[in-house]
Amino acid sequence: MSTMFEPHTLPHVVSEPHVIVRGEGVRVWDSEGRSYIDAMSSMLCANLGYSESRLIEAAAQQMARLPFYASFGHRTADVPLALAEDLAEIAPIPMGRTFFANSGAEANDSAFKIAWYYHACLGRTSRTKIISHENAYHGTTVAAGSATGIEPIHRGFGLPLPSFLKVPCPDPRTSEGLDDEQFTDYLIARLELLIEAEGADTIAAFIGEPMLGAGGIIVPPPGYYGRVQDVLARHDILFIADEVITGFGRTGSMFATTEFGLSPDMITLAKGLSSAYLPISAVMVSDRVVEAIANGSNAVGAFGHGFTYSGHPVAAAVARETLAILTERNIPQHVRDLAPVLAEGLGEYWNVKGVTDVRGHGFLRAVTFDPVAFGMEEGEIGATLAARAADNGVLVRAVGDSIGFAPPLISTRAELSEMLDRFAAAYRSVPVR
Repeated sequence: MSTMFEPHTLPHVVSEPHVIVRGEGVRVWDSEGRSYIDAMSSMLCANLGYSESRLIEAAAQQMARLPFYASFGHRTADVPLALAEDLAEIAPIPMGRTFFANSGAEANDSAFKIAWYYHACLGRTSRTKIISHENAYHGTTVAAGSATGIEPIHRGFGLPLPSFLKVPCPDPRTSEGLDDEQFTDYLIARLELLIEAEGADTIAAFIGEPMLGAGGIIVPPPGYYGRVQDVLARHDILFIADEVITGFGRTGSMFATTEFGLSPDMITLAKGLSSAYLPISAVMVSDRVVEAIANGSNAVGAFGHGFTYSGHPVAAAVARETLAILTERNIPQHVRDLAPVLAEGLGEYWNVKGVTDVRGHGFLRAVTFDPVAFGMEEGEIGATLAARAADNGVLVRAVGDSIGFAPPLISTRAELSEMLDRFAAAYRSVPVR
């Protein structure tokens, strides 16, 4: 039995974990020497693959020059300052400032605290509640885990906290025969009812993923977030776009905020910011929020929030080089160019037995299978297909009975085709009734 407390794993499991020991390009190797195409970029984060020499060199050079210095009390290092400028140059919103943390969950926690601080600076200390979606995923810390709408993240931890509110998931599969416009009307009515019941003067922010990721790779109906933003603006409820997964090219634009025409007050980022080579995350805060905070902070006091490793110089150096690569190689356009390969390959599953849905955008897609068609219980076919896929040399992720695909953004046409072929072999190995 491993002495490591493994994340997202049943603690009673006594078997040895599957151990990955090496990576190159879009492939990884395990401790038994078997190779796999990584169709999920690990946890939707190794966007530039596993052997980008420029990122390795950026880390080594910064490690030699200044391995660490904390940001505290108006003293910081030069690299996070430069990274903030880099982000401001490509920001999809009118930028104020960027706050750095270490993970997506920390970024979302920080965004909540910035929202609370913003309202405090405006004298609205009763605005403490956060709205999010059922089936959303925003992390597993106490606050971000409370915003997450997935029950296993709450079970056993006393979550969610009572100040975290939920609205229905904008999943078109649950529209019960309504068209997109009717379904959006229903969702907006539910949001307005919640705000009325709770009182707008108690609500600080709404957080949403442009595409819901870990909750099943869900694309909301067209126009949904535009309508949400109208409601929030009427009540001065801040809108936080969680782009931890979608940021930095995965949808075919640098930001899904741009791809789907959103106008958030804050954007949370992580994963692709450093292509996961080192832990770093960010909260991009709009100019209007920063202005209100700057004007009101004398009365409230210092912004008493941060982490020892906020803007770690080595992680920030890797993030700067990641942004340079994304821009120089026009990685978002590469995704846009090759997304049809993934869409068409997975679209073929509409024509096979046992499939109930195919969906996605860019390099973030899913296929949902009907367990009954395979003579299995709910959740069983997803796990079975993921295991068979690994047997066929491709790593995918099961979310219930959906199989997710989020390949590295550097994947070539040939690598995407090989990934699809290997998964097709996995599908064929499971008998359909």
